Amino acid sequence: MKNTLEIRWHGRGGQGAKTAALLLADVCFKTGQNVQGFPEYGPERMGAPITAFNRISTDPIRVHSNIYYPDVVVVVDETLLHSVDVTNGLKEEGAIIVNTPKPAEEIRPMLNGYAGKVVTVDARAISEETLGKNFPNTPMLAATVAVSGVMEKTAFIDNMHESFAHKFAKKPEVIDGNMKALEAAFAAVGA
Repeated sequence: MKNTLEIRWHGRGGQGAKTAALLLADVCFKTGQNVQGFPEYGPERMGAPITAFNRISTDPIRVHSNIYYPDVVVVVDETLLHSVDVTNGLKEEGAIIVNTPKPAEEIRPMLNGYAGKVVTVDARAISEETLGKNFPNTPMLAATVAVSGVMEKTAFIDNMHESFAHKFAKKPEVIDGNMKALEAAFAAVGA
Protein backbone atom coordinates (compact mmCIF):
# COMPACT_ATOMS: atom_id res chain seq x y z
CA MET A 1 0.00 0.00 0.00
CA LYS A 2 2.46 2.52 -1.28
CA ASN A 3 -0.02 5.42 -1.47
CA THR A 4 -1.35 5.02 2.06
CA LEU A 5 -1.37 7.47 4.96
CA GLU A 6 -1.68 5.92 8.42
CA ILE A 7 -2.75 8.01 11.41
CA ARG A 8 -2.92 7.08 15.08
CA TRP A 9 -5.02 9.20 17.45
CA HIS A 10 -4.43 9.36 21.22
CA GLY A 11 -7.03 10.94 23.46
CA ARG A 12 -9.18 10.37 26.50
CA GLY A 13 -12.69 9.00 26.50
CA GLY A 14 -15.14 11.82 25.83
CA GLN A 15 -12.72 14.14 23.99
CA GLY A 16 -13.80 13.06 20.53
CA ALA A 17 -10.67 11.34 19.18
CA LYS A 18 -12.75 8.41 17.92
CA THR A 19 -15.30 10.80 16.39
CA ALA A 20 -12.53 12.80 14.68
CA ALA A 21 -11.04 9.61 13.19
CA LEU A 22 -14.47 8.57 11.88
CA LEU A 23 -15.17 12.06 10.48
CA LEU A 24 -11.80 12.05 8.70
CA ALA A 25 -12.58 8.66 7.18
CA ASP A 26 -16.00 9.88 6.05
CA VAL A 27 -14.67 13.06 4.44
CA CYS A 28 -11.83 11.23 2.68
CA PHE A 29 -14.28 8.59 1.41
CA LYS A 30 -16.47 11.35 -0.05
CA THR A 31 -13.49 12.56 -2.07
CA GLY A 32 -12.96 9.11 -3.60
CA GLN A 33 -10.27 7.70 -1.34
CA ASN A 34 -10.25 4.26 0.24
CA VAL A 35 -10.48 4.58 4.00
CA GLN A 36 -10.56 2.95 7.39
CA GLY A 37 -11.44 4.72 10.61
CA PHE A 38 -11.71 2.69 13.79
CA PRO A 39 -11.08 2.80 17.54
CA GLU A 40 -9.16 0.28 19.62
CA TYR A 41 -11.62 -0.90 22.19
CA GLY A 42 -10.83 -1.87 25.73
CA PRO A 43 -12.38 -0.97 29.07
CA GLU A 44 -12.79 2.69 28.06
CA ARG A 45 -14.66 5.10 30.21
CA MET A 46 -14.86 8.86 30.36
CA GLY A 47 -11.34 10.18 30.85
CA ALA A 48 -9.52 6.89 30.19
CA PRO A 49 -6.84 6.82 27.45
CA ILE A 50 -8.18 5.68 24.07
CA THR A 51 -6.62 5.07 20.67
CA ALA A 52 -8.21 5.43 17.25
CA PHE A 53 -6.82 4.91 13.76
CA ASN A 54 -7.14 5.99 10.13
CA ARG A 55 -5.85 4.41 6.95
CA ILE A 56 -6.38 6.55 3.86
CA SER A 57 -5.25 5.39 0.44
CA THR A 58 -5.73 5.81 -3.27
CA ASP A 59 -5.26 2.02 -3.47
CA PRO A 60 -7.59 -0.66 -2.11
CA ILE A 61 -6.87 -1.30 1.59
CA ARG A 62 -6.47 -4.98 2.38
CA VAL A 63 -4.88 -4.66 5.84
CA HIS A 64 -7.24 -4.90 8.81
CA SER A 65 -5.15 -4.37 11.92
CA ASN A 66 -4.11 -1.63 14.30
CA ILE A 67 -1.49 0.78 13.03
CA TYR A 68 1.95 0.17 14.48
CA TYR A 69 4.09 2.44 12.28
CA PRO A 70 1.99 5.58 11.70
CA ASP A 71 2.89 8.45 9.41
CA VAL A 72 1.08 10.90 11.71
CA VAL A 73 0.23 10.78 15.41
CA VAL A 74 -2.42 13.09 16.86
CA VAL A 75 -2.41 13.71 20.62
CA VAL A 76 -5.73 15.23 21.69
CA ASP A 77 -4.75 15.42 25.37
CA GLU A 78 -1.28 16.69 26.30
CA THR A 79 -1.34 14.84 29.66
CA LEU A 80 -1.00 11.56 27.74
CA LEU A 81 2.61 12.50 26.94
CA HIS A 82 3.45 11.52 30.54
CA SER A 83 1.71 8.13 30.53
CA VAL A 84 1.57 6.81 26.94
CA ASP A 85 4.45 6.33 24.48
CA VAL A 86 2.71 8.31 21.75
CA THR A 87 5.79 8.21 19.48
CA ASN A 88 6.01 4.41 19.48
CA GLY A 89 6.57 3.36 15.85
CA LEU A 90 6.08 6.91 14.50
CA LYS A 91 8.03 7.31 11.27
CA GLU A 92 10.82 9.92 11.44
CA GLU A 93 9.60 11.43 8.16
CA GLY A 94 6.12 11.73 9.67
CA ALA A 95 4.71 14.20 12.17
CA ILE A 96 3.18 14.43 15.61
CA ILE A 97 0.46 16.97 16.36
CA VAL A 98 -0.14 17.83 20.01
CA ASN A 99 -3.03 19.78 21.52
CA THR A 100 -1.20 22.23 23.78
CA PRO A 101 -0.66 25.97 24.21
CA LYS A 102 3.09 25.27 24.46
CA PRO A 103 5.47 25.69 21.51
CA ALA A 104 6.91 22.60 19.80
CA GLU A 105 10.35 23.21 21.37
CA GLU A 106 8.83 22.76 24.81
CA ILE A 107 7.02 19.54 23.85
CA ARG A 108 9.90 17.85 21.99
CA PRO A 109 11.76 16.76 25.19
CA MET A 110 8.65 14.76 26.19
CA LEU A 111 8.68 12.75 22.93
CA ASN A 112 11.23 10.03 23.75
CA GLY A 113 13.87 11.35 21.36
CA TYR A 114 11.55 11.68 18.36
CA ALA A 115 13.42 13.80 15.81
CA GLY A 116 10.66 14.28 13.22
CA LYS A 117 8.19 17.11 12.74
CA VAL A 118 6.38 18.35 15.87
CA VAL A 119 3.34 20.60 15.50
CA THR A 120 1.42 22.12 18.38
CA VAL A 121 -2.05 23.65 18.26
CA ASP A 122 -4.06 25.06 21.15
CA ALA A 123 -7.27 23.19 20.29
CA ARG A 124 -8.75 23.94 23.70
CA ALA A 125 -8.47 27.71 23.20
CA ILE A 126 -9.79 27.45 19.64
CA SER A 127 -12.80 25.36 20.65
CA GLU A 128 -13.61 27.52 23.68
CA GLU A 129 -13.48 30.64 21.50
CA THR A 130 -15.52 29.23 18.60
CA LEU A 131 -17.81 26.72 20.34
CA GLY A 132 -17.95 28.02 23.90
CA LYS A 133 -16.74 24.70 25.33
CA ASN A 134 -13.68 22.47 25.26
CA PHE A 135 -14.29 20.23 22.21
CA PRO A 136 -10.72 19.71 20.96
CA ASN A 137 -11.55 17.14 18.29
CA THR A 138 -12.75 19.62 15.64
CA PRO A 139 -9.60 21.78 15.68
CA MET A 140 -7.38 18.68 15.92
CA LEU A 141 -9.14 17.20 12.89
CA ALA A 142 -8.40 20.32 10.82
CA ALA A 143 -4.80 20.42 12.05
CA THR A 144 -4.39 16.78 11.02
CA VAL A 145 -5.65 17.48 7.51
CA ALA A 146 -3.39 20.54 7.24
CA VAL A 147 -0.24 18.80 8.49
CA SER A 148 -0.76 15.49 6.66
CA GLY A 149 -1.86 17.02 3.36
CA VAL A 150 -4.33 14.16 3.00
CA MET A 151 -6.69 16.41 1.03
CA GLU A 152 -7.11 19.95 -0.23
CA LYS A 153 -8.32 22.45 2.37
CA THR A 154 -11.26 23.59 0.22
CA ALA A 155 -12.53 20.04 -0.35
CA PHE A 156 -12.18 19.30 3.36
CA ILE A 157 -13.99 22.48 4.46
CA ASP A 158 -16.81 21.95 1.93
CA ASN A 159 -17.32 18.33 2.95
CA MET A 160 -17.21 19.13 6.65
CA HIS A 161 -19.79 21.90 6.19
CA GLU A 162 -22.07 19.41 4.46
CA SER A 163 -21.50 16.86 7.23
CA PHE A 164 -22.15 19.39 10.02
CA ALA A 165 -25.23 20.75 8.20
CA HIS A 166 -26.69 17.25 8.15
CA LYS A 167 -25.70 16.37 11.73
CA PHE A 168 -26.71 19.71 13.30
CA ALA A 169 -29.63 20.70 11.04
CA LYS A 170 -31.60 22.06 14.00
CA LYS A 171 -28.61 23.84 15.59
CA PRO A 172 -27.15 26.26 13.01
CA GLU A 173 -25.03 27.98 15.69
CA VAL A 174 -23.17 24.68 16.19
CA ILE A 175 -22.45 24.49 12.46
CA ASP A 176 -21.02 28.02 12.44
CA GLY A 177 -18.91 27.39 15.54
CA ASN A 178 -17.45 24.17 14.15
CA MET A 179 -16.65 25.79 10.81
CA LYS A 180 -14.87 28.65 12.62
CA ALA A 181 -12.94 26.08 14.69
CA LEU A 182 -11.77 24.32 11.51
CA GLU A 183 -10.60 27.58 9.92
CA ALA A 184 -8.87 28.70 13.14
CA ALA A 185 -6.98 25.41 13.37
CA PHE A 186 -5.79 25.68 9.77
CA ALA A 187 -4.55 29.19 10.55
CA ALA A 188 -2.87 28.01 13.76
CA VAL A 189 -0.73 25.48 11.88
CA GLY A 190 0.00 27.92 9.08
CA ALA A 191 -2.17 26.37 6.39
